Amino acid sequence: MTLPATDADLLLRLDEIIAAHKGREGPLLPILHDLQAEWGHVPEAAEPVIAAALGLTRAEVHGVVSFYHDFRDHPHGRHVLRLCRAEACQSMGADELADKVRAALGLDWHETTPDGRLTLEPVFCLGLCACAPSAQMGETLVGRVTLDKVQKLVAEAGA
Repeated sequence: MTLPATDADLLLRLDEIIAAHKGREGPLLPILHDLQAEWGHVPEAAEPVIAAALGLTRAEVHGVVSFYHDFRDHPHGRHVLRLCRAEACQSMGADELADKVRAALGLDWHETTPDGRLTLEPVFCLGLCACAPSAQMGETLVGRVTLDKVQKLVAEAGA
């Protein structure tokens, strides 16, 4: 997942992706998924192009990108560690855990390690409310997470 060499490459590929989905019902999400699969994020420069092609406003496209936690508007590391920030997790110590994790990793929210291996992201609900606090590394969900469990996840991912 590398960025295209030029803006022209981005626009050419974006036009191809839009054309592949434009005739479908509800083409916005498939377009955004394809962009993210190709570049690892939804480039900001793509939003007005998508909006114009679909008869939407840039705000509507950006709203979808920013609403769904799986879409990113900036490149991430090879591995993404998500810590739940929802109320159930907060009530079970997620804020304290987040402080410990950020200190241990030397990262703040939305930051990536200098080697590009790990990005730390907040997420608002992983659906493990009964097992709070929770975290996710790639496809792996972990309930009743502790700093030790997070460090183990990071180590196992090679991050």
